[in-house]
Amino acid sequence: MMVFTALYDRVLGWAAHRRAPWFLAALSFAESSFFPIPPDVMLAPMSMARPQRALRLAGITTVASVAGGVLGYLIGMLGLELVLPIIIEAGYLDAYELAQAWFAQWGFWVVLVAGFSPIPYKVFTIAGGAMAIAWLPFVLASIIGRGARFYLVAGLLAWGGPRLEPLLRRYMERLGWGTVAILIVIVIVLSL
Repeated sequence: MMVFTALYDRVLGWAAHRRAPWFLAALSFAESSFFPIPPDVMLAPMSMARPQRALRLAGITTVASVAGGVLGYLIGMLGLELVLPIIIEAGYLDAYELAQAWFAQWGFWVVLVAGFSPIPYKVFTIAGGAMAIAWLPFVLASIIGRGARFYLVAGLLAWGGPRLEPLLRRYMERLGWGTVAILIVIVIVLSL
């Protein structure tokens, strides 16, 4: 079964749409506060298909993601009681509690690392608001972390350009399942 290759082909179709930058912005915003799919799935093929627009796309992704992070912060600050049952049901309670402990110890640096890493950023935005960490450092760390991640993704795939697409498609299943395996290991390690 070719799950990730089929998904990749579908995303390539979305990336070619004339309103793709708007879709990318909406996905980036939603992922930072409540949606489970990271914007990299659109940013990567869009950057690869149109390398000359990659940095602009990374900028759109960063701005929309940080704006979504601010919404996540507000959700945590003003509505944690409403979203905590959703966090628990989605299986993010351990990650949320770990995020709180990390915030207590490292503050700014946690947001920066969470913005760059594959750890669900939304957990950290909501936890940051719930713990009422300083807003300006939160936004600054989000800009740096998310920006570094998205500019790196866009830059690497723009550098590879369209010639990279057949190679990426050939290994998409391995990359997809490898990513799933890495995330499972991270969850197991974090829960220990």
